[in-house]
Amino acid sequence: MNILDKVKIVLVETSHTGNMGSAARAMKTMGLSNLCLVNPVIKPDSQSISLAAGASDIIKNAQIFTSLEQAIADCRLVIGTSARPRSLQWPNLTPKECGDKIIQEATENADVALVFGRERVGLTNDELQKCHYHVGIPANPDYSSLNLAMSVQVLCYEIRMSLLNRQTVLTSQCDSAIQFPKDEDIERFYQHLEQTLLQTGFINANHPGQIMGRLRRLFTRARIEQSELNILRGILTSIDKKL
Repeated sequence: MNILDKVKIVLVETSHTGNMGSAARAMKTMGLSNLCLVNPVIKPDSQSISLAAGASDIIKNAQIFTSLEQAIADCRLVIGTSARPRSLQWPNLTPKECGDKIIQEATENADVALVFGRERVGLTNDELQKCHYHVGIPANPDYSSLNLAMSVQVLCYEIRMSLLNRQTVLTSQCDSAIQFPKDEDIERFYQHLEQTLLQTGFINANHPGQIMGRLRRLFTRARIEQSELNILRGILTSIDKKL
């Protein structure tokens, strides 16, 4: 399952088709592809395709709904974007928290939606009340003018970073299950290796340090596992027997 396929980017009553294309481009650069348009003032056209700049497939596959309720009907988590404080207090997220929350829910196979409002006025209070959380981008208070595509880019970036961080954690957890040899076992291997290479004549008995130093660096960089160390010791033992 592609986790990002569970994430909907919902644009409500977008008035400029070019913004749809730019938003699609922002989505695709971050690996998202599920674009939903709610009651667009103008349906996607050649300008939206042009500004998509290689993400025209997202525009062509975009779903169009007549209401926000329809667009988010199958979603278990809905987060609405809001650029300014509202009279009604609501749970708020930072962009990073938003990305983490979306990936957490999507990982559990839940459809989620990130909703963006109109270019000039954003989402209405009624629309924001349909969202479980609100998210705002902490831009420069003296000039907080982010256009629609920029906002989509910032939040899609946070979604992607959350996914990559999750994958890193899972990889680390897998690594932690691997058994690595003790330092004393590694040292016995180096002693065994040096003795065998001396017997084969590969290293000079008077100057073994240079080659052994490079070999130590090689195996340290590789960070060999216990099973791999056992194989290497077995190889050396077989050479010893032949000698």
